[in-house]
Formats: sequence, structure tokens, C-alpha cells
Amino acid sequence: MSDNAPPTTQTNGAAQDPSAGTLNNQGHVQENERWTVESVLSQIHPRYAENTSSPIPFFHLLSRLKTTKRAGWTRFGISAGESISDHMYRMSILTMMAPSSVSKNLDMLRCCRMALVHDMAEALVGDITPVDNVSKPDKSRRETETMDYICTNLLGKFNGGINGQEIRELWQEYEDSVTRESLFVHDIDKVELISQMVEYERETACEVDLGEFTWVEKKILSAEVKEWAAQLFRERRDMWKEIGKEPKWADGTRPADA
Repeated sequence: MSDNAPPTTQTNGAAQDPSAGTLNNQGHVQENERWTVESVLSQIHPRYAENTSSPIPFFHLLSRLKTTKRAGWTRFGISAGESISDHMYRMSILTMMAPSSVSKNLDMLRCCRMALVHDMAEALVGDITPVDNVSKPDKSRRETETMDYICTNLLGKFNGGINGQEIRELWQEYEDSVTRESLFVHDIDKVELISQMVEYERETACEVDLGEFTWVEKKILSAEVKEWAAQLFRERRDMWKEIGKEPKWADGTRPADA
């Protein structure tokens, strides 16, 4: 791990160390403490002004999405990796690339907006990964409480609360994963991860094998997005083949040799 790696906590997915679980600059709490929005806000100085008619406090909160790293990559020594905002921005652009076979059946503007807000709770919660010691119900609780805080305490009195309500509804729609739009954005989430995976391997000249993330391809539902993932996997196969190595693949994800 680089000396510039972020502090290790139980929620950022990095290798564990004796100080894991202590509060860091992203507000992670000790493992034996119950996480609350307040436990994070108490570490932020000055606190965000609440219940005002201005969106400026919300603007300031968004900066945390620009500085909080996507946690899964840090376990592989990628300390200068993408932020949560980086991930959501590219996702929003990818939704705009939907072919007509997809876009004719979906509200594409809604998909783009959903991509831009789907991880907004991580501004306070942090990027909790599957390897972290946080249950799915507790992760959902943390994120729900954070979105309620954002959309009510920070945005509830701005413009009659309309903007906050719209963000809250978009986030909930993504979480519920029922509408066609939300299912498409979930697919985009996965193919964006695969793209980033291949790019990090290329940047490290295949010194880092991120094959453990290839399993997400199996969860993609859309045939069109699945084909994007297949193209990326063929690109990955050839990249590793050029240096005479075989990377890790989840069962059934390795493309056949050309």
C-alpha cells in the first residue's frame, strides 16, 4: 500500500490495520459504535447550515463526493483512484450512449439524473464494499438516513423542497430496483466498474490483477450493456495475452480465444 493511501477504516475496503475503525476525515466510526448521521456531522467543522432557504450548504456537502475515493480499488494499492463523483459522472455519460433499442423504451433523462444521484449518500456514509463488516440492512439504514438528512435538513426549505424531493425519489427508485430505468442504471453501474477495472490494469502494465471484479458481468440484464461488457472483457483478454499472462476471471466470464 502506498504511503499516500487513505486512512483505513471498517468501511473503505482497504487492508486492515491496528487503527481500523477510528474516525477519519470521511467520518467513519468505530466498528463497535452505531453509525448515525450525527456521528459523521460531529466531525465536520463548520457544520452544514440546516433548514435554510439556500442550497449552498448542499453545494458544500457535494464536495465530499469529489474527495471520497471508491473504496474497492484501495485494497489493491490504487490509492489515487477515482472518486465517487468520478464514477457517477461517467455513469451519467454512459446512459446517454444507450442505443435506440434501449432509449425508445426508457426515460433517458431520468436515467441520466438517477446515475448522478445514486451514490449521493456516500458523501457521509462512505463507500461501503461487500468485504466490509457492514450488513446490507445496516448499509441501507445508513444511506436512507443520510438521504433523508440531505433532502430534508439541507434542501427541505429551498424552493419549497421540490428539488430535495426529486433527488430523494430518484435515489429511492434506484434502490428499489423495480422500474426499467433503475434496472438500466444498475447495468450501467456495473459496466462502468468493468471499464475502470480494465483501465487500472492497463495503467499498471498488468501488475495489478483486478479479476475478482469480473463477476459483476453476470448481473447485467440488458443485452446491449452486456455486449459492452463483453467487448471490455475481450479487450482485457488480449491485453493480458500480449504480456504472456493469464489474469483471474470469475467462472464463466472469460471470453473464448479469438
